[in-house]
Order: sequence, then C-alpha cells, then structure tokens
Amino acid sequence: MSVSVEKIEKNVVALEVTVEAEKFVNAVNQAAKTMAKKVNVPGFRKGKAPRRMVELHVGKEALYDEALDHLIGPAYAEAVAESGIDPVDRPNVDLVQIEEGKDLIFKAKVMVKPEVELGEYKGLNIEQSAASISEEEVAEALKSKQEQHARLTTLEEGNVQNDDTVTLDFEGFTDGVPFVGGKAEDYELVIGSGTFIPGFEEGLIGVEIGQPVDVNVTFPAEYHSAELAGKEAVFKTLIKKIQRKELSALDDEFAKDVSEFETLDELKTDLRNKLMKSSEARVKDEHLKAIIAKVVDNASVEIPEVMVTERIKVMLDDLSRNLTQQGMTLEQYYQYTNSTPETMKEQIRPQANESVKMDLVLETIAKVEGIEITEDELDEEIKKVGERHGQDAALLKQSLIARGELSFYKQGLVSDKTVTYLVEQNT
Repeated sequence: MSVSVEKIEKNVVALEVTVEAEKFVNAVNQAAKTMAKKVNVPGFRKGKAPRRMVELHVGKEALYDEALDHLIGPAYAEAVAESGIDPVDRPNVDLVQIEEGKDLIFKAKVMVKPEVELGEYKGLNIEQSAASISEEEVAEALKSKQEQHARLTTLEEGNVQNDDTVTLDFEGFTDGVPFVGGKAEDYELVIGSGTFIPGFEEGLIGVEIGQPVDVNVTFPAEYHSAELAGKEAVFKTLIKKIQRKELSALDDEFAKDVSEFETLDELKTDLRNKLMKSSEARVKDEHLKAIIAKVVDNASVEIPEVMVTERIKVMLDDLSRNLTQQGMTLEQYYQYTNSTPETMKEQIRPQANESVKMDLVLETIAKVEGIEITEDELDEEIKKVGERHGQDAALLKQSLIARGELSFYKQGLVSDKTVTYLVEQNT
C-alpha cells in the first residue's frame, strides 16, 4: 500500500491511498464467500455457491460494496499512521479507481488538528501570592465546628427564630386554587437555609407553635415550573414543632468532646494549620491557572468547529454523569434551570473553545520541548492509581488497553508533565 498527502485548505488534507490489486481481489473473493452465506442461489446450498454465481445473483456492485466495507477502514487507518496526520473528524472518501486486476485507489479528505503558533511561554515571571489566613477565619472555623456539634432542644412553647429547625404542615395556593407539589405534612425545615422560595422562611419568623399563618410569596420569574414562574402565592402553614440549637461553651471540655486534643488552644492551632494548608493549596492552584492562562492567551490557533462541538458533547456527558450520581437527569436539570439543550450548548461553548485551545497549546509545547512519558513512568502512575483504588496495576493497565483508553491516559500524563514544566519556567 502507498499513500500521498495533499494539503487542500487550512486544517484539511486529502490522502490518496493505493491498495495493491491482489489485496482488492482477495477482498472481493472474501466478500463473495460472505454473501453466499446470506443469499439463496438457486441450485446451491447456502455458502456453497461459487463466486461467479453469487456475482450473477447479487451483481458486481454489491460484491464491491461488501469488499470495500472491510478494506477501506483498515487501509485508511494504516494511511493515517503512515502519513503522520492527526484527524479530528471522520473522512469523506471518494473512489478514484476500482477495477479488478488494477490497484484500488481512493481519496480520503479529512479535517486535521490545527497548527498552533506559540507565543511566549517561558520567563513570564508570574509571581505566586503568599498564603495567609486571619484570626477571623480561625474563629469562623471554630464556630462552624461548634454548630456541627450543637444539640437540638425541642421547645415546649415559643416562636420561630432564625436557625431554628421547625416541623410544619403547609399548602400553597395561587388565585385561591391549590397547586401540584405545594402541599406537605410534618415537613422539617431549617429557617435561614434558603431551601424554600424567597420570603417563605422569613414569613415564619416570630410565629408561635400551633399558630396557623398565611405566608405570602412571589415565585421567581426564572422558577423551574413555568406554571408558577412569577406568580403570587399564599402558603397556609401550621408550625407543629420548634427545635433550637444549644451550643456548647468553647472551652477545653468542648475540645476534648469534638477532637483528639486536650485543650481549646490545641484545637485552634490544628484548625489554623489546616486553614493554612488550604490557603497554600489555593494560591498554588491560582498561580498554576494564571501561568496556563497567560501561555494559552499568548498562542494563536484557528480551532475547527468540529473540535469545539465534540468538546461540548464531552462536557454535557460529564454533567449528565454527575447529575445521575445526585439522582437527577439532564432533562430534569434543563427544566430546573429553565434552559434547553441548545441554550446549554451555547452557554458552555466559550469554555469548550478555551479547553480545546489549552489542550492544543500544551500538546504543541510538549512536542517542541520533547516532553514525554516513559513506560516506567506510565507504569508507576498506574500503580499509584491502583493502590488508591485497591486494584491490581497490571489488570488496571490491561483494562485501559482493552477499552482503548491507554493513549488518552498517557496523553493526560504528558499534559500534567507539561504544566509542571511551565510552572518551573515561569516562576
């Protein structure tokens, strides 16, 4: 087999592939055997008719089509590998010559990865901010821990205050008519949590146990239910129980109860250290993102639309998987956010475009700088992943190979290594 490459236009090439005549004849003969098993040729048992009779029965064109179905795919894949191009879309194939006794020739026109014109990506001297925390943050973390371990006390009497947990019955009405989904009994609600539509929780503050009260609200204009969006409503409610947080005193006994420390000062020191580690990780991440953003911004590339479209699909698939883990479908999410597949695609398009550009820029820098992942490095990373998930490294690698994901995994490691290189070159 031979292949020639012709650049047709920007990011589009045509491969002219020549397959030896003998291979084409063999493919046609195999096609005849395959079709003999599928059709009834008078005078012959299925699968036993000679090629000449099969051809007379189904026609030469049908034999050629069957042969091409099995021949062009592998030939195209071999041509791609031989030519070194990097397709980003399916090819458009045109037959140039198809005749037994002669070489089979076809042209495959395909979109390829665009060339990236790199800008400055070394010596940018982007400074990393210093990690810092305040005593107010420490106090807030301590308060949060105090509230996490608060005890709920049921009041015999009293009225609703912010942060109370109330048990109530309610039913909602619009224009005097109850609406679907607007009724519940023994519903538990934390006042101030923002769980309900604006105005509902605020309307319960000051209400006493056993006191019926009408709460007037207006549904947000962007509410997920079109029937209720922007409408005024009345919720008839009854507070049945009030539970109030009882906070422990912040002292050494509290520290002993909620941690492994003996004193409150030791607990504060631990919280301070954890906050500092979080701050250090945050500023490190911000520094990395600033470097990558600058490097990507300095580069120029014309991204084919097909690459952006494919990235949007990947992002929506990721969103769908995340929603499924939370017990929600993508369709429900569209309804809840008052959006559609089309508006969502347009909303994430800029992010998808930037994501594709970043990948292309990092890939180009890796090639220019000779950044690669050795087999030993690959095996070491797979071993680490296996240890984290309790999986055998060899089986995990075989699984990646079987799913055709090893090259993508390896490319991800190259990308990570490139990012590390850029941080070293720009700090």
